[in-house]
Amino acid sequence: MELQRKYGLVTAICMVVGTVIGSGVFFKAQTILALTGGDLPMGILAWALGGSIMLICSLAFASMATRYEKINGLVDYAEATVGGGYAYFVGWFSATIYAPTLTSVLAWLSARYTLVFLASVNPAMQVDPTAGPECMVLTLVYLCLAYGVNALGPRLAGKIQVSATVVKLIPLGLLAVVGTVYGLRHGILQENFAAAAVAPSSDRPLFAAVVSTAFAYEGWIVTTSINAELKDGKKNLPRALILGAVIVVAVYIAYYIGVAGGAPTRQLIDQGAAVAFTSVFGRFFGNILNLFVAISCLGTTNGMMLGCVRGLYAVAARGQGPSPRRFASVDRETNVPANSAVIGLLVCAFWFLYYYFSQLSGRPEQWLGFLVYDSSELPVVSLYALYLPIFIMFMVRARDLGILRRWVVPLLACLGCCFMIAASIYAHGMGNVYYLIMFAVIMAVGMVFYRRRA
Repeated sequence: MELQRKYGLVTAICMVVGTVIGSGVFFKAQTILALTGGDLPMGILAWALGGSIMLICSLAFASMATRYEKINGLVDYAEATVGGGYAYFVGWFSATIYAPTLTSVLAWLSARYTLVFLASVNPAMQVDPTAGPECMVLTLVYLCLAYGVNALGPRLAGKIQVSATVVKLIPLGLLAVVGTVYGLRHGILQENFAAAAVAPSSDRPLFAAVVSTAFAYEGWIVTTSINAELKDGKKNLPRALILGAVIVVAVYIAYYIGVAGGAPTRQLIDQGAAVAFTSVFGRFFGNILNLFVAISCLGTTNGMMLGCVRGLYAVAARGQGPSPRRFASVDRETNVPANSAVIGLLVCAFWFLYYYFSQLSGRPEQWLGFLVYDSSELPVVSLYALYLPIFIMFMVRARDLGILRRWVVPLLACLGCCFMIAASIYAHGMGNVYYLIMFAVIMAVGMVFYRRRA
């Protein structure tokens, strides 16, 4: 049984926007302020560079989407340009590392902002919204809920994604507009633009900030996983990728400026974007907007879980991976690859445990030894590295296209990918090595299940 075409253009655009916009912009705005020392022009430049790389890559994949359509967009493109072996390892990486690592972090952020909202409503509630047991349990609950929505009701998942996209644009749009006006009226924005607040927390602040934007901008490629379920996919997927990317970049930069208008940068670095909400809208309405932020994060988690549910299916449908027949099966009632979905949830739970012990426990070396790295950023950067052979071979094979679509866009995408890789090397140092060790082990496991074609 094959997957049915059940999603339209509006849903696809909302999946691009909704999967990208969410926790990342709230989570990383404070990080970027700290990395740049509150240097607003440098921070805006970082958002613009990260957004430009995302936009150029989405343009390159949009050209591929008009030509290749099979099961799962990214894996299809890898197979059509580089070959079946490379496609298998791209699919294995996406199913075991990329999608579940991001989904687990997003579920944690959803839990964190939920508890921040609840604590603001009830100050007597004593919880640690970052690493307390309540946050850990709620994270696992959110992972299970996202799995349930995507595995049991895919049409419902699409409707939730559209609704969540509208909801998450409310706090971003309000703070972007009202925060900018507020900052200009009170002179806060002018002061924040005039000079950096503190010394940057990184030796190479621009590179480190651009790498941080990678997490905030990531997720759009997951939309290509519904390639086979999209109505008129060869037309609607490219439109969704391009329009969605443009909307995301515009919203992020406007929001970042609005945040800078809400409070002095020193205060934003110490307390995060929440202080801008309460400064501009007052404590009551600021807390209400925090609720919208929590819903926004849940929408992003839902969008990323969509890729996790279909992860092993994209591999098994090609006769690859462990037990292909089992994981390629599609449930007749839900039209979802149920077995693949269960594994996707379990892998997400594994990566959440890793994220807790490596980033939240306070004692990462005690738990993991030297294998400690930021799993919210490095898997994203390695995905950019995996894009490079796809872009290069697309230029070789797409002989019927014009200069712009065959050469200019893919070359610019390659340069953007190389910039991300170089920035990660500068920003994370030995963390890159530790991540690559883990990456090599997981890919070696995938090699055991690879079946060479005669």
